[in-house]
Amino acid sequence: MRLLQHEKELEEPFEKGQIGSSAMAYKRNPMRSERINSLSRHVIALSNDTKMTTATQWLERTLDDSANKRICIPEGFLAIDAVLMLYANITSNIVVYENVIKTNMMQELPFMGTEEILMNAVLKGGDRQELHEKIRIYSMEAAKEVKEFGRSNDLVDRIAMDETFGLTQKEILHILNPDNLCGRAKNQVEDFINNHVNPVLEKYKELVNKEIAEVNI
Repeated sequence: MRLLQHEKELEEPFEKGQIGSSAMAYKRNPMRSERINSLSRHVIALSNDTKMTTATQWLERTLDDSANKRICIPEGFLAIDAVLMLYANITSNIVVYENVIKTNMMQELPFMGTEEILMNAVLKGGDRQELHEKIRIYSMEAAKEVKEFGRSNDLVDRIAMDETFGLTQKEILHILNPDNLCGRAKNQVEDFINNHVNPVLEKYKELVNKEIAEVNI
């Protein structure tokens, strides 16, 4: 979440009048996600507390874990409860910037789809080794345009202008259609949600709704 908010693809819910950064007024820091990370690290640290107690007890039934147990177990449950409340707030009000996601994806898609371009060019009679080497060179040149000069990714244009590939720009763009490159990922996500996530949400619907309502108060 923190990484994607940095890329301006997703954003935590941002309340009216909320301060995003004490130093930079324009920023919207992912404050809830940062709190989740902080609390999660605390819980991980608590687990090391119990391991150290176990290691120093020598498998004896001694009582030197009493004070330790009374602190770390309640703290762990309270911290995880806070994490889940924050997570419920984020997921119920998350903002998705689809156009930014599409722009970022299309900037990288020509690189990620080179194997598909190569396969289609070979099906048209091209020599795989020769085309592979050309794609490698064109990819390096296109990457240089992006990294050194801040220009758009022109890999598609470079390949389309090379008659060796036998592919028009329109054909290449069709090959790079994201729907043609994600395999069964979409179906797998839908199956997982329908078969595993939704049954749990339905089972605990009243509890989940109550928790979300309390978080949003």
